[in-house]
Amino acid sequence: MADLKQFAEQLVNLTVKEVNELATILKDEYGIEPAAAVVVAGAGGGEAAAEEAQTEFTVVLKEAGASKLAVVKMVKELTGLGLKEAKDVVDSAPSNVKEGVSKEEAEGLKKSLEEAGAVVELK
Repeated sequence: MADLKQFAEQLVNLTVKEVNELATILKDEYGIEPAAAVVVAGAGGGEAAAEEAQTEFTVVLKEAGASKLAVVKMVKELTGLGLKEAKDVVDSAPSNVKEGVSKEEAEGLKKSLEEAGAVVELK
């Protein structure tokens, strides 16, 4: 019984990407059509609920994009780091820009960095 509960928790905590991969595997290897896999994809809704319950977020710079200089300047402005330190953060992407911030602050940081041209993820 505990194994089934663990399995259910794993399904609920799947990311959207993982749900899509699972749907592909179910279809290609087991012949289960995507319509049946939608039931599994519905379990991905638990991810959104988990995010809402999360109180601290990490802003992760995935890549600088085409406007690297603008992103370095934005990282410097948002974090209070020096120019060299901000450049190091951008050059070492994927890297954490800020950790342990509120959802509102994380979304604001993400928006600012994306406007500068970066690819950002919240964890």
